[in-house]
Amino acid sequence: MGEIEKQRIARLQKLLGEAGIDYYIVPTADYHNSEYVSDYFKMREFLSGFTGSAGTLVVSAKEAGLWTDGRYFVQAESELAGSGIVLYKQQEENVPTIQEYLGKNVAGGQTVGFDGRVVDAFFGKELEEIFAGKNVTIAYERDIAEALWQDRPARPASKVWVVPEKSCGMGVPEKLAKVREKMTEEGAGHLLLAKLDDIMWLYNIRANDVACNPVALSYTWISQEGAVLFIQPEALTDEVKKHLQENNVACVDYDTITAYLNNCEIAGKVWCSGADISYMLYRLVQSRAELVDKENPTELMKAVKNPVELCHIRECYLKDSAVLTKFLFWMKENAGKVPMDELSVAAKLDGMRAGVPGFLELSFPTISAYQSNAAMAHYSATSEHFSRIEAEGFYLVDSGGQYEDGTTDVTRTIALGAITDEMKLHFTKVACSMLRLADTKFLHGCTGRNLDIVAREPLWACGLDYKHGTGHGIGYILNVHEGPHSLRWQYRPELQETQFEEGMIVSDEPGMYVQDSHGIRTENIVEVVKEDKNGYGQFMGFRHLTYVPIDLDAIDTQYMEPSDIRRLNAYHESVYKKLSPFFEGEALEMLKKATRAV
Repeated sequence: MGEIEKQRIARLQKLLGEAGIDYYIVPTADYHNSEYVSDYFKMREFLSGFTGSAGTLVVSAKEAGLWTDGRYFVQAESELAGSGIVLYKQQEENVPTIQEYLGKNVAGGQTVGFDGRVVDAFFGKELEEIFAGKNVTIAYERDIAEALWQDRPARPASKVWVVPEKSCGMGVPEKLAKVREKMTEEGAGHLLLAKLDDIMWLYNIRANDVACNPVALSYTWISQEGAVLFIQPEALTDEVKKHLQENNVACVDYDTITAYLNNCEIAGKVWCSGADISYMLYRLVQSRAELVDKENPTELMKAVKNPVELCHIRECYLKDSAVLTKFLFWMKENAGKVPMDELSVAAKLDGMRAGVPGFLELSFPTISAYQSNAAMAHYSATSEHFSRIEAEGFYLVDSGGQYEDGTTDVTRTIALGAITDEMKLHFTKVACSMLRLADTKFLHGCTGRNLDIVAREPLWACGLDYKHGTGHGIGYILNVHEGPHSLRWQYRPELQETQFEEGMIVSDEPGMYVQDSHGIRTENIVEVVKEDKNGYGQFMGFRHLTYVPIDLDAIDTQYMEPSDIRRLNAYHESVYKKLSPFFEGEALEMLKKATRAV
């Protein structure tokens, strides 16, 4: 294990020596800083063997190190074994950040390199600050590792399709007008967007260039007078060309973006988000104009769903909740009676979802994790590594779908048989955490950092915690992870805090993970709504979009406050009311039992 990766690192070190580069950075990114990337862009995975969706490889003449977060510690230890690559566990005590590591190890006169197309400007500028006055060169013009990947997959170029206005609730002219208003407020004559879901939202189009993310590789350049979309010509159908032409959006070849920006006329400031644009394009535009470097105006517009979108989303979550509930009932009834494993049951759930009207594809690969595998928060079973499922312990499934009327995400953990008292404690506290947050009333102006503690408090009170954020925004027929709002307690300078607004949707997903034992996560998606308004201000709250039973076989009420029991019973009452139209006969009786009061 790891021998192939060890050889690849050695070959890369040889190329770096020939190119005069002392440290080389390989992130998990495409040209658009997307969270998930297509196979063409998985250079870090090719070099290191680590398959997690988040991580950065740093290679020098002496060593190679990989940085990843708490979701992937167990997975990374396994996949890096034998490669010689050192695992740096982000945010753990005495573990340096990449910036700290480079600041300590890079000497004056040395060169730090990376492919400037796949490193975002925010990170690139951080490196500039670290090396300021130290005579360190930053080389970003070449992809040095490219020569090593002989059988690299082709770059994706799927066909683009149009989202009808009756489904998205707002036409392209209105969206462009809102964007241009924000540009005027910022004194920007131009806006450069590289964030794929922002571009898809703006032009009411979708594609499949990234698995589970309905996006097309693209850029757009907007002025007060016009809009240019840089996109691969082979991705355009006659219908899409007509749609864009009717909305005064000019189409230009995707690969001409650099030449275009080098030669186009620029009047006034250019707005581009350093967190969402590559370092190469950022530096190019900066060489030609004064920049407005702040969050894309489309980000918040996209996050606040309009009434048409919300109507579709609510219905979408009901049918998705129903199909997951039926799957969980099947699991509870058949574990230990019929042969099953993590892969086979995931395939069953995926097939059930595919039968739901309006289904397009999964919103992310289904996480199907039994017993200790669930201790890896983003575990992925493979044909080489998977577990058989028996009638004991916990099973966790985190899954979702892309539909013609929404994007879903939901996690449930169920007991398939005997579980320990500790497991019941952990499960009960996680359920209380999710329900407490969903029941929270707060003043308008609160951000996710204000509210995250509501979910963590039941666990923190027991000296427990989970190593991931509590919540993220979710797109509308778009990326399952969407900003700018989130729920997390830690301050991170690269993320702007965003207050919660009516119409946003966000996940509520506390968890508990015990290595070599079990993992638990209970995730609902909630809608941000307005509550009462009085002399103290506008109060806000959350409303459930997810209606899936919480497994009462794993609940122990001795670990609950009376208010927690009230919340659980109220939630289950609403689950039965919402889902009963989808069930009949014996299945309806199972739903009634699963949502009984405790």
